[in-house]
Amino acid sequence: MISRNEQLETLRQANQWDIIIIGGGASGLGIAVDAISRDFKTALFEQVDFAKGTSSKSTKLVHGGVRYLANGDLKLVNEALKERGLLSQNARHLFNNQEFIIPNYKWWEGYFYAFGLKFYDFLSHKFSLGHSKLIKRKTVIKQLPNLLHTHLVSGVSYFDGQFDDARLALNLAQTAIDNGATILNYMKVVGLLKDEEHIIGVKVKNVETGEVFEVKSKVVINASGIFTDKILKMYNPRHKKTVVPSQGIHLVLDASFLNSEKAIMIPKTSDGRVLFVIPWQGKVIVGTTDTLIKKPILEPVALDAEIDFILKTLSKYLIKAPARKDVLSVFCGLRPLAKPRGNQVKTKEISRSHKIIIDNNLISIVGGKWTTYRKMAEDVIDTLVNKFNFPNRKSRTETLEIHGNISNSEGHLKNHFYIYGSDLPKLEEFQNRNSNYRRKIHPDYDFTVGQIVWSIQNEMARTVEDILARRIRLLFLDARAAIEVAPEVAIILGKQLSKNEDWVNNQINEFNELAKNYLLNKQE
Repeated sequence: MISRNEQLETLRQANQWDIIIIGGGASGLGIAVDAISRDFKTALFEQVDFAKGTSSKSTKLVHGGVRYLANGDLKLVNEALKERGLLSQNARHLFNNQEFIIPNYKWWEGYFYAFGLKFYDFLSHKFSLGHSKLIKRKTVIKQLPNLLHTHLVSGVSYFDGQFDDARLALNLAQTAIDNGATILNYMKVVGLLKDEEHIIGVKVKNVETGEVFEVKSKVVINASGIFTDKILKMYNPRHKKTVVPSQGIHLVLDASFLNSEKAIMIPKTSDGRVLFVIPWQGKVIVGTTDTLIKKPILEPVALDAEIDFILKTLSKYLIKAPARKDVLSVFCGLRPLAKPRGNQVKTKEISRSHKIIIDNNLISIVGGKWTTYRKMAEDVIDTLVNKFNFPNRKSRTETLEIHGNISNSEGHLKNHFYIYGSDLPKLEEFQNRNSNYRRKIHPDYDFTVGQIVWSIQNEMARTVEDILARRIRLLFLDARAAIEVAPEVAIILGKQLSKNEDWVNNQINEFNELAKNYLLNKQE
């Protein structure tokens, strides 16, 4: 279990670290796990909450990337398929083997996609989740009853992984702490410490109290995603842009729009991307888009054009076409893509491979995707070992179990409590201590008061948003329901953290303001 106060106390008592990591998203947390598992003294600072940005706003897929295969990026696909397989073993409690169907409306499409996906199967080697196959029209209709049947010829079935991104981020933080790292949210790096020649650490501010720490280390790793350039400018004010932010949105709908446990993959939309329609936690996620954004911000907002594009595309494939009024939540993230050399290209054409940049003893990691977070982390620490004379200890993370892993995942996805994995018995014991803890916080959802208290006491949740967006995901599943329960969550939070009434009211107001961006207007 994580205690933020204990982590802060460890920080106060330590004099020197081997590695300081800036950023608590997928990249930073993965690096922390790799570093501490090699016995390098490691600290990580996240300016808000773990996975607050891009890392909680993915399509919830652990995949090789069928689109990358079509683009000929075999190295990335091969790497991602291996990583998908490793995650299926190291975090069984979060991994779901999801079947996808590509509907084909021209006679040749079935053979074309079936051939490509056989190659996808081949690249997955021993980590295969199941064999792809060409399926008949009547089978597609039976398995996807809400799919438009007009002109449907056939389908192609294949398998990929699905997960809960924010929960995996939290589990990585827990794994790093279990192995001896110091990991803290709401700690903002406000400057770099330097001697005459080198960076010797960071100046970091406790966002909650204003307390400032000067933390020294041999190497600083910049894993701040879309804010990578901001950290690099602390070192070199003349630094040129290295990150291209690409916005992707997702719409969340009621399960009735898909009415199937199978997912749909639309292989080519009007903008040349793929679109996924995926069952997730009792709802349906639809996405994503790829829109160039000039300035990175922490809470990007979905554009009307993006929303309309997804709804228009869905209307071509579903019998019951959703309208704006049917959208339960819309969430939006910015991908930190590595800026390509030469002339600017469309963001969908920029490789999702990662890039490592070294400035003095500041190492920056840009690009990449959730699926390859572990390999990215391994590459960063290997670079550190080779360039900065660290002991040559090999990465252990290919076989390192992630906090919460269970021995057998079969049947564990029946309700939302599966995300707790091996911690579930402890949570159940915790909820049995107080009859109120088993009470649902909303009549339409199974989330409990006990989960709220648990996330505050054991998972470093500090705000209403932390709880409703990333510990139990209600904001992503149903924004209106999240707004309805925010006052009760704020009261529980205030009591647990010994805050006054003004603080509680401020939390409610801040959450309501944030949640507005997850809602769409009730109009056609």
